[in-house]
Amino acid sequence: MSSVTVRFLGHSAFALEHEGTTVLIDPFLTGNPKAAADPAQIAADTILLTHGHSDHVGDTVAIATRTGASVAAIVELAADVAADLPVGHDVRDPNLGGTVEFDWGWARWVPAWHTSTTTKGTVNTPAGVVVNIGGKTIYHAGDTALFSDIALPGRRDQLDLALVPIGGHYTMDRFDAVVAAELIGAPQIVPIHYNTFPPIETDAAAYASDVGGTGKAQVVVLDPGGTLELR
Repeated sequence: MSSVTVRFLGHSAFALEHEGTTVLIDPFLTGNPKAAADPAQIAADTILLTHGHSDHVGDTVAIATRTGASVAAIVELAADVAADLPVGHDVRDPNLGGTVEFDWGWARWVPAWHTSTTTKGTVNTPAGVVVNIGGKTIYHAGDTALFSDIALPGRRDQLDLALVPIGGHYTMDRFDAVVAAELIGAPQIVPIHYNTFPPIETDAAAYASDVGGTGKAQVVVLDPGGTLELR
């Protein structure tokens, strides 16, 4: 089985790459001071969204229009995005618990504790997304506070990696994220949603040390543009 490349694009944005397929999650690039990709050049076959805040939807419409990438998001957000895409564009609209099958694998939307309203004023439900690509299962927790059900995705699927917010203020902070790492149960954690803006500045190295001290997981701190290979 070939590897999956997990590329951190800054903030909460990722590209998952496997055998020529690129799946983007929350592609906030324009206006992102930590962006590690050009939205006018990045490849995309599918775009997955956790929720409707502008720092997550980001460049979805522009990238999907240019590349023809499918878009998948919770139903109200999917409708909001679809209205800005060409007629007939492939937009999938699951709800919490829904799994969407793709040629490259699948994605399932799971609860996150947060809020979400789009720039159009559309209220929508925030989520995390569990992605299976290339035989690897990756849990993007989205923007969320610490809550006990964050343990449930790992009860159903053997997780290879979790992407966990640590910045505080709008999400859990790095101390709650230590508990989250234990609950999630993935062997590797990549911290996200920190140091992009002053309110969410934090110490990722200290987070890595704290989680390492529990013996429950390894934290891999990626600089924007950095990659992690899942083999």
